[in-house]
Amino acid sequence: MSDFQSDTTYTEFTEPEDPTVIIDNSDSASALGDEASRQIQQVWDKVSALLGNLPDYVTEFIQRYRRPIVTVGLIVAAFIAVKLVLALLGAVNDVPLLAPTFELIGLIYSGWFLYRYLLKASNRQELLGDIAAIRDQVLGNGVR
Repeated sequence: MSDFQSDTTYTEFTEPEDPTVIIDNSDSASALGDEASRQIQQVWDKVSALLGNLPDYVTEFIQRYRRPIVTVGLIVAAFIAVKLVLALLGAVNDVPLLAPTFELIGLIYSGWFLYRYLLKASNRQELLGDIAAIRDQVLGNGVR
């Protein structure tokens, strides 16, 4: 005999028989149904109480966090406005003669602005006065 062989003999394994359990369905089924019904009713009561108080929860939440909600709303609105402006500019830029026309109008207005306000010292003082008046109006300083 070689070193890996063994003298042990094996017996055949047989599985035991399945045990049978007899359940009286009449009492246990009604008990399980009553328990499930009770649990469903408890969950339904909790959900209906939460939904019933939902306006109070929302009102309290809005009163407590009014400033952050407004801030987030303004940020979202600004983001949407920037996206819309970029889409509008992209659409205008695709029109064949519109973009060069706007460039020409911008150059003409820039030339007029230089001629009107920046060439003479008296006109520069007028421009500074206009800017100061607008600044005071926006910031709320000065006489009304």
